[in-house]
Amino acid sequence: MIKRIVKLTFREEAVQTFVAEVFEQSKTKIRAFEGCRHMELLQHKTRKNVLFTLSIWDDEAALEAYRASALFADTWAKTKALFAEKAEAWTLEIID
Repeated sequence: MIKRIVKLTFREEAVQTFVAEVFEQSKTKIRAFEGCRHMELLQHKTRKNVLFTLSIWDDEAALEAYRASALFADTWAKTKALFAEKAEAWTLEIID
């Protein structure tokens, strides 16, 4: 299993748009995507325009299948349009 953390820094006025119009419309589909075990949205405690997704995948192949999907392409295009900064992402393995 792998965990994926993606840091998303939005324009301050775009946070609610992302949550209400992008995340709400895609979260159920992402969570149901083959190989996705868990996905949640987190918000920085003091920098409210910084959000993170934390997802758990069966393996890197499952994550890559999602990243190659039309669902990802559509969701990512809508998300990127709201950014204040480039996204950062980490794929992690559980070691203990």
